[in-house]
Amino acid sequence: MKVKFVLTMDDLVVNDNHIDQVILDWESDVDQDEILSLSHKWITSKNFLTNRMEGLTRVGESSLTIEPLEEEQDANY
Repeated sequence: MKVKFVLTMDDLVVNDNHIDQVILDWESDVDQDEILSLSHKWITSKNFLTNRMEGLTRVGESSLTIEPLEEEQDANY
């Protein structure tokens, strides 16, 4: 399944630099189990982002949205 991820981080510190907001978005092919695993880790891990991003030491607020994308052959034009 093709999905779009949007990660928004507010009030963060990267390599000792304060940044007001960063928004990252990307598309990926993942299966339902991978989405459930990622969602579970996001919800249950207090340091989910800082453990995975080099140089990131603080995040004030963050959100992650995961949206399914319509497959091109299934799209109605």
